[in-house]
Amino acid sequence: MMTLRYSPASPYARKIRIAADLLGLTPRIDIVAASTTDPGDPLREQNPLGKIPTLILEDGASLYDSRVIADYLDYLGGGTLIPADPARRFDVLRLQALGDGVNDAALLIRYETATRRPELRDQDAIELQQGKIDRALATLDSAPPSGPVTIGQIAVACALGYLDLRFEGAWRAKYPGLVAWLAAFETAVPAFGATKA
Repeated sequence: MMTLRYSPASPYARKIRIAADLLGLTPRIDIVAASTTDPGDPLREQNPLGKIPTLILEDGASLYDSRVIADYLDYLGGGTLIPADPARRFDVLRLQALGDGVNDAALLIRYETATRRPELRDQDAIELQQGKIDRALATLDSAPPSGPVTIGQIAVACALGYLDLRFEGAWRAKYPGLVAWLAAFETAVPAFGATKA
């Protein structure tokens, strides 16, 4: 049995949990919480970066980060989330990078605002990251993802879910196309609701 080290609030781990569900692999994966801040957690032995998600394979080898894990699970599950056709494949991988990039920027803002004392916060750094999020969401709102569910769509949904979790869904007022898209995605992919932190 494989083991997924994760945290319930991690959008990257949520992406992997949804992908595993859609690929029919959830019964083959033991989901185990990890603490990235606890030096005693074996996560640091399983992944030298001490990051989540980390997938421990049946032979004890570890895979990380979420893009590598997603590719591996898609391989095991028959290749339905990452198309083999190059034209479609790179569109899907680019969409995944966009969703993950929104998460990267949102996490940096979260760290800046949640862990630093107010007088030490760097407003310029926050605005730089917010600009990345705003441009990505505007791009997605103008042409929401379509077609069969892919790893790219899962990444975007998890990014929007993370913005809901950590930033009270402030994005929703400005991007109605994405609000409608996410509602349809949640209906089509029950694992999205089931993995909500």
